[in-house]
Amino acid sequence: MSENNQEPMGPRERRRRQQNPHLRPKRHRPWVITLLILLAFVVAGASAWGFKTWNTAKNTMNTTFQATGTSKERNVDAVIKNNKPFSILLLGTDTGALGRSAKTNFSARTDTMIICTINPKKETMSLTSIPRDTLVTIDGQAEKINAAYTIGGASGAVKSAEKLLNIPIDFYVLINMGGLKQIVNAMGGVTVTPKLTFKYGHANVKKGVKTKLNGAAALDYSRMRYDDPKGDYGRQKRQRQVIMSMVSQSNSLGSIANIEKITQQLSNNMRTDLTWNDMVALDTKYKNATHHAKSYTLQGDDAMIDNLSYQVASAKERLKISKRIRTQLQLTTDDLTVNDYSETASVSTGSSSASSSDASMTNSTTTDTTQTSGADATTTTGNGQ
Repeated sequence: MSENNQEPMGPRERRRRQQNPHLRPKRHRPWVITLLILLAFVVAGASAWGFKTWNTAKNTMNTTFQATGTSKERNVDAVIKNNKPFSILLLGTDTGALGRSAKTNFSARTDTMIICTINPKKETMSLTSIPRDTLVTIDGQAEKINAAYTIGGASGAVKSAEKLLNIPIDFYVLINMGGLKQIVNAMGGVTVTPKLTFKYGHANVKKGVKTKLNGAAALDYSRMRYDDPKGDYGRQKRQRQVIMSMVSQSNSLGSIANIEKITQQLSNNMRTDLTWNDMVALDTKYKNATHHAKSYTLQGDDAMIDNLSYQVASAKERLKISKRIRTQLQLTTDDLTVNDYSETASVSTGSSSASSSDASMTNSTTTDTTQTSGADATTTTGNGQ
């Protein structure tokens, strides 16, 4: 499902723009995408505050590095060095802080999975969402793709996305919404204007009334779903609202203490195989690409397997999405055919033996009907961060 990232302007907003032409339009991105902006803020803020803060931020953010343990499809160092388009698998969980203990078993499912491609020369970015219930085969078992991280860690999630769409994943970023409370508190709270009146946990808000939320309230504001007439879709919009408020306030933080607090909380609640040098490259070479973003979703058909509901992406749909992403990465698509996607994406984590009967069962559920609702893209245009 595509989503319009720019809300229409009302008369008051239009007059405000005419009176203040220098004002930039507000833009709405999925909440995990704004992590890239927060990373750029950390790098830029550390640079502005000098050598000591730079080293502190670097040392702190280095703790977020966690390799997948498997070889990459491409030479990512060469990709970044030569300013080539690259891909990031953005993963979102909603559990406790990731950095609480080195012995913690991180077994949460990644209900948010977005493939982000960035082209620095064309200054474009595309976001392709993979529904959490998308069918894949992991170690011979039919699984929802959101279980790939639970079963095989970051490597399992990356492999599943690569196999599903026949594309290379250059990096991954895992962010935990459970750490939102600490990050918001480090920023001194966030201000939102709710679109809905509700009370949930620490959040007690009224529609249209500007409200400042502390960390606990911001987390509950982002989590509420059942009282929202739009369900999970409404919850996702509130998550983006909170994160965009965080981003808009980041430029006015103005203190070394706040930069250090935020980097500490990011280090507790993020894992990635981006190095500090990669983050610096993102800030200096790639951030302008976020000005023009297009959003897509891999579409699937409903299917019941062993009394569990799945989304089964057809061969034609997977081919279409694959061609789009590979084109964005400047990779060839000439030799791709629908037959390349006729079987269910199957990966092995090495933790158990594959079952051919399970694989055959999942393959038989795949349809080849063409989905049309995922073909529409939404474009956002902005000027700077």
